[in-house]
Amino acid sequence: MMRNNLVFDSFDDALKEYAKENKVPIILDEGLSFLINIIKVSKTKKILEIGSAIGYSAIEIVKNTDSYVDTIERNLDMYNEAKKNIALANLNDKINIYNVDALESFDLFKHKKYDLIFIDAAKAQYKKFFQEFEILLNDNGIIICDNMNFHNLVNGNLDDMSRSLRGLVRKLSEFEAWLLENDKYLSSIYDIGDGMSISIKKE
Repeated sequence: MMRNNLVFDSFDDALKEYAKENKVPIILDEGLSFLINIIKVSKTKKILEIGSAIGYSAIEIVKNTDSYVDTIERNLDMYNEAKKNIALANLNDKINIYNVDALESFDLFKHKKYDLIFIDAAKAQYKKFFQEFEILLNDNGIIICDNMNFHNLVNGNLDDMSRSLRGLVRKLSEFEAWLLENDKYLSSIYDIGDGMSISIKKE
């Protein structure tokens, strides 16, 4: 089955249904298609994903590209679910999953290099994730962040939001501004899926 140039089967649909039923946020189809096209065009081979959830995006990336993925998940339940799904997809040889807090795990990855880093974890921590792991990028490497629009709330009325939600939206907005002003990268924000940023490391 093909949708948006991606390969889907009953297993993929089962993962999406599980995510829906259990209220697990996963990347939208449009965003996934966009991400995979970037990986293909840039001929990316090694990817670090921050935020595995149930393993859906890592599985789809590997099934649709010639890439290997290291993925980090802090939540033990999500980690166990992702680990099970990766095994069911027969992708243990191409996906390595780590049950650690990304902001406390740099030593596990400091000797590695990646062509692309995909950030899809705690939105309020995006800047910290970016700064912590950017040193692992190869020359001309790419960092992609999902949920930059955060369900269209980033440009919404802050007065209509709870205090905690306002704080998260402000942090995302501040991160976006910081990203666009960071002269080490060529960054763009795209209104695709739930909003995606692409930052290409300058030489």
